[in-house]
Amino acid sequence: MASGADVKVEFDPKNMPFRRLGSSGLRVPVFSLGGWLTLGGTVVGDPVKEIIKTAFDAGINMFDTAENYNKGKSEVEMGRVIKELGLRRGDLVITTKIFWGTRAGHNGSGLSRKHIIEGTKESLDRMGLEYVDVLFAHRCDNTIPMEEIVRAFNWVVEKGWAFYWATSEWSAREIEEAWHVADKLGLMGPIAEQCQHNMFHRERPEKEYDPLYRKYRISTTAFSCLAGGLLTGKYNDGVPSGSRYDTHSTFFSKTIEALKGPEGQEKIRKVKQLTRLAQEELNTTPQALALAWVARNPNTSTVILGASGAEQLRANLKAVEVLPKLTPEIMEKIEAILANRPEAPSNYGRPALDALGRDGFYV
Repeated sequence: MASGADVKVEFDPKNMPFRRLGSSGLRVPVFSLGGWLTLGGTVVGDPVKEIIKTAFDAGINMFDTAENYNKGKSEVEMGRVIKELGLRRGDLVITTKIFWGTRAGHNGSGLSRKHIIEGTKESLDRMGLEYVDVLFAHRCDNTIPMEEIVRAFNWVVEKGWAFYWATSEWSAREIEEAWHVADKLGLMGPIAEQCQHNMFHRERPEKEYDPLYRKYRISTTAFSCLAGGLLTGKYNDGVPSGSRYDTHSTFFSKTIEALKGPEGQEKIRKVKQLTRLAQEELNTTPQALALAWVARNPNTSTVILGASGAEQLRANLKAVEVLPKLTPEIMEKIEAILANRPEAPSNYGRPALDALGRDGFYV
């Protein structure tokens, strides 16, 4: 990573909004760049540089990857490009995730103390970094005592290999247990949760996690905000050549098959309605609307964007302009189309509390 005279490009946040990540002091851009199926996979070499430079020039300084993304190649490509571009390490927020590892073996994956520590060292080596800003537990490991997991992530933080730790695709019960153990031991709990959140996937981020937002002030780094591309409208008439469902047809085989059924067709009907709303009332694209909609949630710290090219990334970043246009009236029109707002917990007929008072136990 560049420092001092080696820095070639100064960071300019442009008009990118920033938010705190959970209760921490770390500030992250509302839109960030991820490298799941693309960087080091379908995209290698100079195109990776073009994508990351486009993101950086647009005010994105947060880059997310994982040890198992394209068997470690995502981390390699990301680290290589950041170095070649001459970006100052202090200007960046870099996150990676630990769980699946890059090779087979009993101790080469999971969340044992051994793999958390060794896996983190290997990730840093692949990226050419001394530390990452946030280290995520990519899944919960129910074969490992939670105390071992919490202690190991805190050891990594104390060692200076990461500033914070967080979770990804954990249940609310698992996050609650991690915080309970951390509080008992006087250690740092997970500051954020990286989860799926889109117009068709709402129960977990909007309902299941709701008590955690208020009790522990965690927030989310949201992925799959376009539902694998479904919310762009590109799959309204089948699977086009070169699309994600086409290039990764085996991985998405169940999703592709589901689109042919009644539930899938109902989703496509809603996408067409959302497209009309986006075009006629907001003068934008359905994908920009869908991304801005997730960012509109106050518990979302950042929306992770995926891109196979610079033009796709620029198109997705139109969501920055859409975000302030999502008025309560527009949001209600979206809800009327989706008709899937998670139900609030029942009060079993008890009278409502004063609307101006506190809204719950955890404030």
